[in-house]
Amino acid sequence: MEVTMVYIPILLFCFFSLLNRLTATAIDTINTTQSIRDGDTIVSADGTYELGFFSPGTSKNRYLGIWYRKIPVQTVVWVANRETPLNDSLGVLKFTNKGILILLDRRGSVIWSSNTPRPARNPTAQLLESGNLVVKEEGDNNLENSLWQSFEHPADTILPGMKLGRSRITGMAWSMTSWKSEDDPSRGNITCKLAPYGYPDMVVMEGLEVKYRSGLWDGLRFSGVPSTKPNPIYKYEFVFNEKEVFYRETLVDKSMHWRLVTRENGDIASFTWIEKTHSWLLYETANTDNCDRYALCGANGFCDIQSSPVCDCLNGFVPKSPRDWDVTDWSNGCVRRTPLNCSGDGFRKLAGLKMPETKSSWFSKTMNLEECRNTCLEKCNCTAYSNLDIRNGGSGCLLWFGDLVDIRVFAENEQEIYIRMAESELDIGDGAMIKKKSEAKKRIIMSTVLSTGILFLGLALVLFAWMKKHQKNRQMTEALERSSNNMQRKEDLKLPFFDFSTLACATNNFSTDNKLGEGGFGTVYKGTLADGREIAVKRLSKISRQGLDELKNEANYIMKLQHRNLVKLLGCCTERDEKMLIYEFLPNKSLDFFIFEKTHSSLLNWPKRYNIINGIARGLLYLHQDSRLRVIHRDLKASNILLDYELNPKISDFGLARSFGGNEIEANTNKVVGTYGYISPECANYGLYSVKSDIFSFGVLVLEIVSGNKNRGFSHPDHHLNLLGHAWILFKENRSLELAADSIAITCNLSEVLRSIHVGLLCVQENPEMRPTMSNVVLMLGNDDVLPQPEQPGFFTEREVIGASCPSSLGKPCSVNECSVSELEPR
Repeated sequence: MEVTMVYIPILLFCFFSLLNRLTATAIDTINTTQSIRDGDTIVSADGTYELGFFSPGTSKNRYLGIWYRKIPVQTVVWVANRETPLNDSLGVLKFTNKGILILLDRRGSVIWSSNTPRPARNPTAQLLESGNLVVKEEGDNNLENSLWQSFEHPADTILPGMKLGRSRITGMAWSMTSWKSEDDPSRGNITCKLAPYGYPDMVVMEGLEVKYRSGLWDGLRFSGVPSTKPNPIYKYEFVFNEKEVFYRETLVDKSMHWRLVTRENGDIASFTWIEKTHSWLLYETANTDNCDRYALCGANGFCDIQSSPVCDCLNGFVPKSPRDWDVTDWSNGCVRRTPLNCSGDGFRKLAGLKMPETKSSWFSKTMNLEECRNTCLEKCNCTAYSNLDIRNGGSGCLLWFGDLVDIRVFAENEQEIYIRMAESELDIGDGAMIKKKSEAKKRIIMSTVLSTGILFLGLALVLFAWMKKHQKNRQMTEALERSSNNMQRKEDLKLPFFDFSTLACATNNFSTDNKLGEGGFGTVYKGTLADGREIAVKRLSKISRQGLDELKNEANYIMKLQHRNLVKLLGCCTERDEKMLIYEFLPNKSLDFFIFEKTHSSLLNWPKRYNIINGIARGLLYLHQDSRLRVIHRDLKASNILLDYELNPKISDFGLARSFGGNEIEANTNKVVGTYGYISPECANYGLYSVKSDIFSFGVLVLEIVSGNKNRGFSHPDHHLNLLGHAWILFKENRSLELAADSIAITCNLSEVLRSIHVGLLCVQENPEMRPTMSNVVLMLGNDDVLPQPEQPGFFTEREVIGASCPSSLGKPCSVNECSVSELEPR
């Protein structure tokens, strides 16, 4: 009897433990009173998926993951703690009353968290029948309202219904990253994602190098995956709107098991489960042969797997290095046999191809093909054009600039591309949009007969233009020498005018002792007016690239903009041959004086630097969104941030600024504007500027403020990257704190420093669409919400910055100073 009584508590304990285990496996939701321990599982309502702890392959580490419950071969489709495994079976998954899933180790330390962005009133976590682990408000089944979901944080697998792409609002990217090995689910070296540039294109990356590219979406499929066609297994869709851009597959038969996987060898493969053989069947793979290797045939070459050798140059192009080409080294690609002339060029039509890489491209969804052709002809650096969508006869416009990269032959592809050629390279009957030969002959005859007359006429026109120009310059000089009381000029600038004599007296005749700074525009002097007011006088030099137009531009903008983080303009002077602007005096000079000078950087502790970052952000938010003009600054840099008595930042120098209308988001210029190291890729390459151009410059500025280093000219013994590239490498290796300047080590707030670096990297992403707006930046800096993962920065090597800022077509050496650019033609 005593023995029996001893065993009763033990039996009861085992019974209730088994009951708890059965209860855990029978539910698909977690509430704030439950904990999931190693051995417990959560099962989706239909029994397809299971959430719990597992050890992959021969590893003894424990991970929290989701796998197929009824498939005997354990197939994990999602892993929570990929980078932070548990080394024992004492891990616990808990759900807080704020709606956050947290994974604790044996010591109670948090090793993984769902980082739910906002608190919930009555949260619940549920494993859905789709395999999606969702945190939501209880009773709310709308996934759009969910607080967090595993589908937005893929591992190496995409399940039916998951998105592969990104949000254009938050910048959050949905991409796949391979496991390191079958025994290690941590992030491997292969990533499949939507390319962060040009028109949407799926790419497979091996580290920072492109390994494979899907080709652009043509309305029916990716042009590099012609095998993707309507089938009885799955449906697919590509969505590209103002909110998001993504690719998604959904099953026709919901009872099937289907997954898209990024494997360690770089393959993107689709698998379906075959119950009869109890195995996964490889249904299809994206990269199938040698021609799928990215840019195998180099620039302006194409790959044909049916030919030997597989690489050849496009018609009208020849190998850049014939000797290398003959020994099957095609990496140097091809060059034009006859250079383009800009005027008189035509187009050769080609079809049955995988469309070139869209890294250097521009697109419009509203243009027709004729408008597209005309737009390409207007731009001398446009090398090809095509419809975006081939359905219903074709629509939209896609332009390529520069070399055409990663082309291969796919006979079944319907999309047509029109490649720009010199007139002498065009042939009748090949689909080229050119004029007839008879018209060409007629032009030759007419030009021969009239050449002498045209020559004399041209000389006469040049002489006339020269005379008109000098007359106009003389009239302008006379106008500038008029009295400052000239009513027309006052009405033009709408600003108080200062006499030259007043400013000369205030600055001690522009003495070098009063000089505050100097730049490409000229010199800034400190002055004191007769009434005791201290002023700063910007005096444009006679050789400055900025002239009266820039002066008027800056004066009119600053006069209409009022914000505590913008510099205040007091007046101007255009007397004699002078062009001057008068500002409020700010005693602490400009930001670059503090952050880049070692003797002064120690005066700028972290709280002051963080205040400066936030102040610049608020000033830009006012310019972009809250001011009645909506202004793009276009030359944001450290030397254009002035500091007042309390080291509060004020944005200055609006000589290159532009305003834009309520419906405008982007504009084009035939001049590259900005400063080397701060110019955004799209502005440097194509002359396109928008609010996202300012945001790129702001991101550079944030990283400079945190690190105390200039982006351009930064050097490191371990690599040849600039500051952006260095910050990117440290971020990927979870070493971002190493970027912080030594002078702020004692005073820095670690979370603020890390958050600033993270926000800075989000702002300098290569694709402008992925950069946050300034309203989002201000929110990101002001709270602790989870931030989206940044993609690769633009211009993260010094070589790229120089190459973009100084096009080779200029035929002159790159400038090495920090001057603003306003006269360069975009490449």
